Amino acid sequence: MAAAVDLGKAGLSLLILEARDRIGGRIFTQRDPVLDVPIELGAEFIHGKPKEIWDPLQKRNVPITEVNGDNWCATEGQLSPCDFFSEVDELLEQMDDRSADESFLDFLQRRFPNTKGNPTQEEAKRWAIGYVSGFNAADPRLAGVHWLVKGMRAEEEIEGDRAFRCTNGYADLVEILRHQLAEAQVSIQTETVVEQIRWRRDEVQVMARAPRGALSLTAPRVLVTLPLAVLQISPGMAGAVEFVPALPQQKIEAMNKLEMGKVIRIVLRFRERFWKNISPVKSKTLSEMSFLLSHDEWFPTWWTRMPETLPIITGWAPFRAAERLSGKSRKFVVERSLETLGRLLGLSVQDLARRLEATYLHDWQSDPFSRGAYSYGKVGADGAPEELGWPVEDALFFAGEATDVSGNNGTVHGAIASGRRAAAEIAQKVTAAPSLRKEN
Repeated sequence: MAAAVDLGKAGLSLLILEARDRIGGRIFTQRDPVLDVPIELGAEFIHGKPKEIWDPLQKRNVPITEVNGDNWCATEGQLSPCDFFSEVDELLEQMDDRSADESFLDFLQRRFPNTKGNPTQEEAKRWAIGYVSGFNAADPRLAGVHWLVKGMRAEEEIEGDRAFRCTNGYADLVEILRHQLAEAQVSIQTETVVEQIRWRRDEVQVMARAPRGALSLTAPRVLVTLPLAVLQISPGMAGAVEFVPALPQQKIEAMNKLEMGKVIRIVLRFRERFWKNISPVKSKTLSEMSFLLSHDEWFPTWWTRMPETLPIITGWAPFRAAERLSGKSRKFVVERSLETLGRLLGLSVQDLARRLEATYLHDWQSDPFSRGAYSYGKVGADGAPEELGWPVEDALFFAGEATDVSGNNGTVHGAIASGRRAAAEIAQKVTAAPSLRKEN
């Protein structure tokens, strides 16, 4: 959408083909009908102050609220205020991208081999592994240190340790982009599943399936913004797009150096904020709880809507937990979430079920048009996002968060930046508006 806005303003004729019946991709905002508040099933937090998000929101005077509140941790069955962040930061700061790349797990084993006699450092290692697998939705055995370091540097530049939300969730940003597309006279055709792209220099043919039947479109250039996992699957699988001829080997190799993270999230709305009355430690309750962190095998991370005092809490199941939950029935996922929350808060599943009023979830791994949450770099991924985003024969251009080259993979602002980068590349190749004609 961001690329199309820029190209439309430049006077090019273009059309967006969207497989889903909605726009936004892995931004997926619903509204709770009772509380009339946004429920995010995809992207939720604005990480730091990236201009790609803040500029359009502030231009439209969209209120933005910083996330705050108390962070609680569950250790050995006990809840207490989190006190490990500084130790984990010190551990992560030991990563170095000037030496040979290695996985995060190999880094820990090499740099901190004997921590059994140091309980504090051993626990810091455990929380650090949880951070990489949770925040990045990554397998710590695969995630590369070079990629992690680049991401940490990018976060520092935009105050990425702070998190924000806007009034109507990311729907505010999608609506702004929709309005900008309309102003730029860009059309969007939803429920149009692209199945094949035939390409050569100066002409690309897109074969798609729409509600009214088969569709064939030709244009001098096509911008591909498919999620990484969709690009990686074989033709014939649900959601796959076949390229004829096949993409160059360098691009395939770049894809293979990246991985799609896995996450299942569930949003629970209760009758009231029952946790405000729970007092895990003397004279302190969970009334201002923002995040609840644990090593639980199902939903290790939870967060509330603080600073809003709403009876809504979100469960986050990354990596192995997502693998165990993906493809399971809604009933199964809800039961596991209530079991985990009950275990962490010292309440019975029956008690939580009586208080529960609504549940929201979306299985991104089973969604054929995403097949995962967001990308991360494996060992040796240096240069892979650049190669993945590199144009092919000035006919195929590529964008999407996996192609971001600034260290902001996996973020909304990284996706927007990649779209604008691709739009600039296309604009450099054309001097007049390309034609787009409907074949059948």
